[in-house]
Amino acid sequence: MMSRTLKLLVGALLAAAVAGCGTSVTRMGASEVTDLSGDWNDTDSRLVSEEMIQDALSRAWLESSTRQLKRPPVVIVGEVRNLSHEHINTNTFVSDLERALINSGRVEFVASRGERGGVREERKDQDINATEETRKASGREFGADFMLSGTINTIYDVEGRTQIRFYQIDLTLISMVDNRKVWIGQKKIKKEVKRASVRL
Repeated sequence: MMSRTLKLLVGALLAAAVAGCGTSVTRMGASEVTDLSGDWNDTDSRLVSEEMIQDALSRAWLESSTRQLKRPPVVIVGEVRNLSHEHINTNTFVSDLERALINSGRVEFVASRGERGGVREERKDQDINATEETRKASGREFGADFMLSGTINTIYDVEGRTQIRFYQIDLTLISMVDNRKVWIGQKKIKKEVKRASVRL
């Protein structure tokens, strides 16, 4: 009798333990602010890119270049280097920059170096395989007037279980004609991260 009760109890405990170790998934809105580790995340990328592009588009270079070119200026995003302490996927940040620029409707945009390679290969294929009416000729690409590039840097300050993380994002817009810097933007983020005394 005792042995049977003990077996049932052990079985119930094992079942509860297995159920407790299961994976739990909760769907969230893509724009919902979440900070789990204190590291750079999707919210930082989106907010920084939107704020910096808004600043860039409100400066004098845009109006003067539009007047001089008699059309919206053409921009390309160059390299954004991660010089921080963290592994930051700069590709998502660059994508956020591109989206904010394109959606502004105030500048035009050309494909990045990597994207252009694929498009050029497609044109070569069209030269052989596409009909005359639908074939796209080479040598008609639109050159960029300005290149946007930048860096992400961090400074950490730690005392006990408290850490201050300081992020500085610098972006520069450079004229492709003469290498003039027509806009320099900077955004700073400061986070306080407190670690629990006991980690389970």
